[in-house]
Amino acid sequence: MYMETIMKKIDSLPPLPQTLIRLQEFKEQGSNDIKELISIIEKDPLTISTLLKVANSAMFGFVSKIETPSRAVNLLGIDFTISIALASNISKAVNTNLQSYGKQSDDFLDIANLQTTFISLWISKVDPKLKEELIIPAFLQESGKFLISDIINTLGVNSSFLQEVNSRFDDITSVEKEFIGITTSEITAAIFRHWNLTPSIINTIRYSDEPLQASTLLQKYAQVLYIAKLICNIIKPFDQKVIDKALKDAQEFGYEEKPLKEAILKLQEKIKSDKE
Repeated sequence: MYMETIMKKIDSLPPLPQTLIRLQEFKEQGSNDIKELISIIEKDPLTISTLLKVANSAMFGFVSKIETPSRAVNLLGIDFTISIALASNISKAVNTNLQSYGKQSDDFLDIANLQTTFISLWISKVDPKLKEELIIPAFLQESGKFLISDIINTLGVNSSFLQEVNSRFDDITSVEKEFIGITTSEITAAIFRHWNLTPSIINTIRYSDEPLQASTLLQKYAQVLYIAKLICNIIKPFDQKVIDKALKDAQEFGYEEKPLKEAILKLQEKIKSDKE
């Protein structure tokens, strides 16, 4: 419906900052040199501030405050650091908020943290290698919501859109499709295609709405992202309705119920303890 407007907005996004180009090259080279990684991100104040904010969030619960990029990178890891750098620059490039979802920009980082942590808890028991490969797409898959929020605001339908996502929080992608004809995952993939990111990241996110349509090679990646964004959705994460739906869908995908239930329970307990 609004595809032309959306694609124009994506095409008008500024080029990928030099720091992120270097980070992508670093990732593609398969380097594990943390000193090199720190030397790259130290040139980007936005990434540094976001990195420290994430590292000091309640989700991680480190004993002492993380005050230096070096310590943050060592604690969070290479892929998580690259994800944070990309996410912070996406937010800057789109230059909007999540008002249409009834959320603030910082809520994006909270949900990104939640989904990534959930996948780590779940998939580390199922396939540790898969877990490592999913850190970046898991952290970034909701990035397109910034652009959707901007479009919904421009159309002046914030109230009706927010009412719908609040009542249908277990199927937010359908609401997005009904209002503007495209979903968060499709927009995120288009943004990353515009920036020439790794095709596997683009396609894993692109098919996370309908994992069974992904190629055989990427299907399991898309399935895990789908389950993560369902359970850790931006409106009502860990609501029993989405948990029940996720357990049913995961079973259909061929995943055992026990590791998934254990990951859900562990993260629920962590969230509860953080609030106390």
